[in-house]
Amino acid sequence: MRPIVFLHGIRVSATMWDPVIDHLDRPAKAVDLPGHGTRAGEPFSMDDAVSAVSAAIDALGGRAVVAGLSLGGYVGMATAERFPDKVAGLVAMGCTSRSQSMLGVYRFAARLAARNPARANRISEYGFRRFLPAPSAAAMVAGGLSCEVLPQVVEAVAAHDQLTALAAYPGRVWLVNGSRDPFRADERDFLRACRNGRLILIPGRGHLGVLAAPGSLARLVDDLCSQVEPCSPVGPGGWSEPGCASGPDGFPG
Repeated sequence: MRPIVFLHGIRVSATMWDPVIDHLDRPAKAVDLPGHGTRAGEPFSMDDAVSAVSAAIDALGGRAVVAGLSLGGYVGMATAERFPDKVAGLVAMGCTSRSQSMLGVYRFAARLAARNPARANRISEYGFRRFLPAPSAAAMVAGGLSCEVLPQVVEAVAAHDQLTALAAYPGRVWLVNGSRDPFRADERDFLRACRNGRLILIPGRGHLGVLAAPGSLARLVDDLCSQVEPCSPVGPGGWSEPGCASGPDGFPG
């Protein structure tokens, strides 16, 4: 059974995935990226983030599906580019925007938050508790908030070429967006960049709204993982094709 490595969004931590992992029956691990959660205070770089994901995959046996939301999705793309043999499949949620105007807004907001991170953390916590169900909101803040690292994260994501990363990765990619998520602005460009990609829209959900129903999200991710499970031996010789996967109709996908 393929394990999953979950990657969190900006300024939160691995605990955001606890409600989803609680609904899974397969091995799963959520990772704190540099500058977040248990690694708060460390500088953030894309290289160090990818190394953290690689180490988590190794701890789960050396090959796993990587699933990330927002920042986690962008880090997942970079990991798939650098370690394609370790990433059995990529579930990239809420991370299909390359808008320069949106980037400008995020740069401004990040600099503003970093000037008074304690206040920015309080505002973030209020927003999570206002717009998410109580269990999901509690998971978002349980590992602490790290608004001081925002400028480093924004610049690291901006400097990475996600379309090139997706084009370099030969495995399966699922781009998952809430239908109301502004980060889906360039989803068609991201989909075209994938060598083996699929776009999935969750009706009525915004950027963080996909976390509002952790059971449903867990079922979706579990179903996607099943499509890259190792094949069982078939045929009189007991052979199987290394690395093959079964689609929902039972045929290799």
